Amino acid sequence: MPHNFHPTTLREYDIRGIIGETLGAEDAYAIGRSFATLLGRAGGKKVAVGYDGRTSSPMLEEALICGINESGLDAVSVGMGPTPMLYYAEAVLEDVDGGIQITGSHNPANYNGFKMVFQGRPFFGADIQTLGAMAAAGDWTEGAGSASSFDIMDQYVARIAEAAPDKPFRIAWDTGNGAAGPVVERLVKLLPGEHHTLFTEVDGNFPNHHPDPTEEKNLVDLKRLVAEKQLDFGLAFDGDGDRIGAIDGQGRVIWGDQLLQIFAEDVLADVPGATIIADVKASQALYDRIAALGGKPLMWKTGHSLIKSKMKEVGSPLAGEMSGHIFFKHDYYGFDDAIYAGLRLMRASARLGKSVTELRSAMPEMINTPEMRFQVDESRKFAVIDEVLARLSVEGADVNATDGARVNTADGWWLLRASNTQDVLVARAEASSEAGLERLMAQIDAQLAASGLERGESVGH
Repeated sequence: MPHNFHPTTLREYDIRGIIGETLGAEDAYAIGRSFATLLGRAGGKKVAVGYDGRTSSPMLEEALICGINESGLDAVSVGMGPTPMLYYAEAVLEDVDGGIQITGSHNPANYNGFKMVFQGRPFFGADIQTLGAMAAAGDWTEGAGSASSFDIMDQYVARIAEAAPDKPFRIAWDTGNGAAGPVVERLVKLLPGEHHTLFTEVDGNFPNHHPDPTEEKNLVDLKRLVAEKQLDFGLAFDGDGDRIGAIDGQGRVIWGDQLLQIFAEDVLADVPGATIIADVKASQALYDRIAALGGKPLMWKTGHSLIKSKMKEVGSPLAGEMSGHIFFKHDYYGFDDAIYAGLRLMRASARLGKSVTELRSAMPEMINTPEMRFQVDESRKFAVIDEVLARLSVEGADVNATDGARVNTADGWWLLRASNTQDVLVARAEASSEAGLERLMAQIDAQLAASGLERGESVGH
């Protein structure tokens, strides 16, 4: 039977919706049918399936596997765990040609969704629209595949533990009741040093704090633990373990672009002159630092699938996003794995001979805004950016239009871009002085006003 998805669920990088309202078992079944049909036509035979700790995940997994099997492909369930564990399974398991992780990531507890990988590459954008079109047309192959399960967690933990240095560290780990909890509990038993874990019990209702480490309010417990025990640093993870948050020994947040500065120094020591990618929201300090270390900085579009694709294209060993997605191709597989990134922070500190706090202290203090997000009508969001770019062109401004408008001025830079996943515009600005930042914000407001908008209240993710 043909199936029509709710129009809000097929996103740029994943499929996501509200359980019982816009997403349910029939959607999971249709995703399985369409994905397995596509993969089978490309010569694939088996799909790895994983799921996060949300209460709706087992129900979606059952329907998804049924769909995969009825389109003639085999499914192997690797069970509950973080998204990077599913990516790892897809990369290393024999005969596995694709993978689907059931996850709501850092969304509220009543959401869930699907992240996919297809023959080793990210599956996004037009790929996801193709799934929708195939389901609507009932364009599915018929078959009878098998369903099996494989517990890969210990193998995955052992693989990421290979990145750990011999040097003992004293670290706090906060998994926020998300799917990374059991992996971290097993991992710390293999590591030298002293490790304190928070909220590692998986609970899809997230009773302690929301699992989004990019919002500083969610790091309060981690900061308290690091301060109480006087630990070296602290690590935090989002709901499905593909985005990292970190604080140093003084409780200062180390944002995604600052972590990338530390990782770049370590990686460029092994791969001199390599291209290192960051998204358009990253600080100019990062791009300058990569260049100073002899690397080639490359500014690219925001979005984990877009970054992974660009890494493959240019052969980059390391990339990252402001949002805490960090991608290591150097000594790893090139996908975003926050737990592995935590180990690489230990390794970088050991190899560079400086504490994480010292590495953070050495960075220039830039004055910048957080990521500001504000509602705009879906039909207007890309049009507004086009209008802004047209006006800036007439003005002769110094603009990078890789993803929206990133404008360089004597004060610093400002960014205005349309979100690919929500009806919001995203703004950010960075300057070397408070007065400079105010001038940059005035430029953003002037551009918005010229398109009939105002900044308004920032909205969540």
